[in-house]
Parts: sequence; structure tokens; C-alpha cells
Amino acid sequence: MVATPIGNLEDLSPRARRILGEADLVVAEDTRHSGRLLAYLGLSKPLLSLHEHNEAARVPQLLERLRQGAHLALVSDAGTPLVSDPGYRLVRAVREGGLPVFPVPGPSAVMAALSVAGLPSDRFWFEGFLPASVSARRQRLEKLLTLPVTVCCFESAHRIRASAGDLADLAPEREVVLAREITKQFEQHYFGFAATLPEWLGADPNRGRGEFVLLIAGAQESAEGGEPGGGVTAEEERVLDVLLAALPLKQAVKLAVQLTGVPRNRLYSRALARQR
Repeated sequence: MVATPIGNLEDLSPRARRILGEADLVVAEDTRHSGRLLAYLGLSKPLLSLHEHNEAARVPQLLERLRQGAHLALVSDAGTPLVSDPGYRLVRAVREGGLPVFPVPGPSAVMAALSVAGLPSDRFWFEGFLPASVSARRQRLEKLLTLPVTVCCFESAHRIRASAGDLADLAPEREVVLAREITKQFEQHYFGFAATLPEWLGADPNRGRGEFVLLIAGAQESAEGGEPGGGVTAEEERVLDVLLAALPLKQAVKLAVQLTGVPRNRLYSRALARQR
């Protein structure tokens, strides 16, 4: 499993270059993309595609090559293989077949973003890509916003503005970091609150282009380390419960914020927890 650069080609490790040079076959998500990387390295290697549509059919063929003594190197288009990329079925089949699998670690967009975010990273939740549909995405974000750990999501240029808008609506006071085009020429980072992320994206059309890692601060825990939404007093919870009994969740939270002065993200997390 060979990790490849997510942007800057200088990030390829000497070991990764050596392993690619020694491989009998390079298995790649996109052979055209990986072919350019090999050409940059001055390597000429047989390439075989492995993606979500053909992985199951490719596994027996690749297992046979391994049993015959071939050395295979699996790469994704960028970063560490299998992290939101194909390869899981192959690795599992190889292990079940009693054959060895070794990691050649290197670039990872998740780790790179976490390292500069300034958010707690002792524990985090990797979500991968958020759902494409509006309703499914908002429902998923509502659940993610209850987690007491930093949440890491991938997002595409096609949906980053919509996701930012959803996040600003659901948890405007939540701290977020948006890492754009990590290690590439036009790399940018946004550090701030969800409420102002759409404005930041809208200030420059170029900020909505490229590939994104979105980090969301975890929900606050109570002083006793309890469930997300801690810090809400009994009286504030009573107000919230009365409103939830009569109104839809968003409307109840909005009024509860006005009546109690408690931050919206805290009351929203508590409201979600109360309805589970």
C-alpha cells in the first residue's frame, strides 16, 4: 500500500519511490493519473486499474499474481490508499489468502489538515465525503454535530458552498477549519466559525475550487465529561423541553437561545440528544 503525494510531488518518500521501482505491477485507481507520476519518477511499469466498478472482478486475478511470486504496489490517485478510495476488498482477500500486506506510509489529507487545524486531535471522527443530497447531508451533519470529538470530512468543489451553508445554519457558533488544495500551489486555510465560512468562500470565486478537507470542532462536553450539550442548566433544559413539545426542533432551539442566552450549538446538541 503505497501513499503518494496529494499535491506536492516532493512529498513522495524515498521508500515509496523504491517500492514503485521494484514492483512487478502497479495497481492504480486511475492508470492515466498514476502513469504521469511514474513518468515523473522516470519509471516504466505495467499498470492495472482498480476502482469501485471493477475491484471485485480484479481480486482473483491479482491474488493469482501474488501467489506466483509477483510484487504488487497499490496506489490511489493521491494520498494513502483505501482512505475513501478503493482497495479494501483486495486487501481483505489478500490477508484471508494468507499473503502479506505492508504499508508504505506517507501523505494523507486527513492527517495534514488535522496537523494545522489547531483543534483537538487526540481523538477525531473521520467521516469521508458527506452525502450529496441536501436532506441526507443535513441529517448527517446534525448527528455529527453531537459528537464530542473533532470531525473530519472531505468535500468537493461542487458541494462545498452548500455544505458550508448547511453548517452555518445548523451550528453557526461552531469552530471550523477548511483546508483547500493541501500542499498545492493555491493552498488556503480558513480558521473561524461556521457562520462566516459561506462569506469567506463567496469573497473569492477561486476559494470554491479544488479539493477540500472540512474540520468541525466537537460538541462541548459537560464538566463531568458527560454527553454533548453539557453546560445547560436544569432550568434551561426545562425551557427547551417545553418548546420542543410544541415546536419543530429548529424553531424551538431558536426561541430557547433568545430566552436563555445559551449558545445555539450547545442547545442544538442538547435538543438532538433529547429527541433520540
